[in-house]
Amino acid sequence: MKKILLASVALFGFAGAASAADLPVRSAPPAPIVAAVPVFTWTGFYVGVNAGYGWNDSGDGDLVFEDTTIIGDRDNDGGFVGGGQIGYNYQIGSFVVGLEGDIQYADFGGVNYDFGPLGIYENDNDDWFGTVRARAGVAFDRALIYATGGFAFTDNRNGWTVGGGLEYAFTNNLSAKIEGLYVNLEEEDFTFAGTTFNTGETDFGVVRAGLNFRFGTY
Repeated sequence: MKKILLASVALFGFAGAASAADLPVRSAPPAPIVAAVPVFTWTGFYVGVNAGYGWNDSGDGDLVFEDTTIIGDRDNDGGFVGGGQIGYNYQIGSFVVGLEGDIQYADFGGVNYDFGPLGIYENDNDDWFGTVRARAGVAFDRALIYATGGFAFTDNRNGWTVGGGLEYAFTNNLSAKIEGLYVNLEEEDFTFAGTTFNTGETDFGVVRAGLNFRFGTY
């Protein structure tokens, strides 16, 4: 009798263990996968437009020829400046270096020279200029403070430019900037009444705002 009872208990115990093994295993659900937020970078190509104001710092353009001063009368000292730019930035840590080129319309007017009985000569200034500049600055996340400088040119004169600015990326692909430049162009010759005159260097300043579309932010 005792053997039969022990055998029954063992049988029921085995059956219970087998049933428990068939029950589903409860475990915690897998943790959700969260994608890492991309880190903003200034690296990449960009194109943009700009507009602002430029002013001539070369005075009235008076000429000195054989100890005689020929009075110049500049049409205006400043005016609208606007154009487009294209460039590339590369960010290394907090430092950003790059190269930018731009073409600008510039409404600076011309200079009229009074040669007395010989008449008045109208020397039109170039109504455009361009620059090719290096840029180097420090980035504070989406804000960039930079210095810039390089080569300046017009139709028939070359020179140099230096300046600086502040740029801020308000979306991943759009950034706005405000920038100031000082431009120096080499001397220019013109001929009047069979005599060649030299106007001297041309200096002007530019303050402009710009908008850039940036490719490949991440």
